[in-house]
Formats: sequence, structure tokens, C-alpha cells
Amino acid sequence: MPTLTHFDTQGQAHMVDVAGKPATRRIAIATGCIEMQPATLALIESGNAKKGDVLGIARIAGIQGAKQTSTLIPLCHPIALTRVAMDFVVAPASATQAARVTCTATAETVGPTGVEMEALTAVQVALLTIYDMCKAVDRGMTINGVRLVEKHGGKSGSFVAS
Repeated sequence: MPTLTHFDTQGQAHMVDVAGKPATRRIAIATGCIEMQPATLALIESGNAKKGDVLGIARIAGIQGAKQTSTLIPLCHPIALTRVAMDFVVAPASATQAARVTCTATAETVGPTGVEMEALTAVQVALLTIYDMCKAVDRGMTINGVRLVEKHGGKSGSFVAS
């Protein structure tokens, strides 16, 4: 059975030692969405939200979130990110789904540890920023489906979600 790497043999939490691991190119892609009322999505798309360009600010917030991951997640290593990209897809309401904005973050580094946490944090911070900017008109928004969809590099190789 696999073990949890963030605990030592006595069961105490510790930061994993990555000193002996080779520096390789590492990429992680995460995604998630925020569902909202159609009128809220219309405000976002128009760019006329009271607080300004919602998706532009969410993009910057996501990038900042990725850069701050190690200060937010206690056992996460601070890493030198070489790239963070944020993409947003706007989808109007349909018979089967609510109006939504889907966010995808891609984080990259060259180093001894992966960037999955940075990509996941970027998505969460971007979606929370959308919530914050639009909560005055729609407090019922929900953040859903945040997950890792791909990761490449390192000893464990590639992972692509089904």
C-alpha cells in the first residue's frame, strides 16, 4: 500500500526532502468552474461589472495565487515557477447546466518537485476572485469540479485524468 509522504516514520508531519531528486521540467494543468445566474454571467461578459474587468482581474489573481502556494499550503515547497497561464471559458446557461465560467491553469517549473499544488491553487484563487467581484449581485454562485487534469515530469511521469 502506498504511504503518505508528508509524514515521517513516527507519524509526524514534515516537509518532504527533495534535495536528491533531479531537476526536470514539470507541468501541471488544473481546472474548475463557477456557476452563476445568467444575469451575472452577462455582467462579466459585458465588462461593465461595478468592480471592473472580472476575468482580467481573476487572471492576475490566479497567477498571484500560484506564486503564493507555499505560503498557503504548509508543507508545500516554494518553487521557482517558469510559467503560469490562466484560461477562461464562458458558457451560457442551457437546459442541462447553469451559466458558468470554467477556469484552467497551467503551471510550469524546472525543478525537483511538481507544480500540481500551484495549478490547483491558481484555479481556486481565480474562481474565488470571480465570486468576490460578483457577490453583490449573486451570492448563490458555486465553485465546482476543481481538479488536476494533467501533470508531466518527475519520477512518477505523466498523469492524465479520465
